[in-house]
Amino acid sequence: MIPELSNPSVCMRDPQRVQEILQSMVKAGSNTLQVISDFDMTLTRFAYNGKRCPTCHNILDNSQLITDDCKEQLKELLNTYYPIEIDSTRSVEEKLPLMVEWWTKAHELLVQQKIKKDMLALAVRESEAMLREGYQLFFDHLYEHSIPLLIFSAGIGDILEEVIRQANVFHPNVKVFSNYMDFDETGLLKAFKGELIHIYNKREGALLNTGHFQELRTRPNVLLMGDSLGDLTMADGVQDMENILKIGYLNDKVAERKQSYLDSYDIVLVEDETLEVPNAVLLYLTGNK
Repeated sequence: MIPELSNPSVCMRDPQRVQEILQSMVKAGSNTLQVISDFDMTLTRFAYNGKRCPTCHNILDNSQLITDDCKEQLKELLNTYYPIEIDSTRSVEEKLPLMVEWWTKAHELLVQQKIKKDMLALAVRESEAMLREGYQLFFDHLYEHSIPLLIFSAGIGDILEEVIRQANVFHPNVKVFSNYMDFDETGLLKAFKGELIHIYNKREGALLNTGHFQELRTRPNVLLMGDSLGDLTMADGVQDMENILKIGYLNDKVAERKQSYLDSYDIVLVEDETLEVPNAVLLYLTGNK
């Protein structure tokens, strides 16, 4: 049906079910579709030429905007908490308070750095952040077909927006739900706004965001894209959902995580650095077969 679904990187537990969801969505028409996606390591690359690519937080961590001492402390936090985040033997309940602890500490360190708002664009420009191959088609096609894209991120909204802006794909159909910086009147970072969004509370975020989903009531068909099991709850605010097709990027620790991804996502993309499959699905759903 969609030739790209036979790519070597594609794994599906139930290909028949995927076909059924796709057929049902095609029948409903692309004006009933919305896309909900994670950002870091989903819309951006996990690695390039064998080297890890930075997340929104990493862009800051690696920039000239923060001191070496702060970088050191952030690295210690990462080495302490990241193994917990991806540990498949621990429950989400167990991880939750630890994730909050991690990001709260990281944000506190960043606030101490007196980061200037007008320096963020430069930090992004100098970074090695990259959207996945095929991003131009992905963003432009959604825009051309007036399909809303909600980007749900535990990263830093200001940095995320800058990455998309610099790639020239920050179209009006894109809405970002993330952690935003709060600057004082002189443009210095003084805090982070609102409730902390982290990898395991996207469901609460989705439910807080009901105003957004309310506007999209005529779009009960969802294409969801993520790279962690925490991303699966991003569509929980969607009312009267009819169909959801879940595409998951399995970027690393493949052997130990593959089964849990196959159990949770409809389509699992293993070590795939492109948007080729999501793009093929979108083209199919909008009739550009």
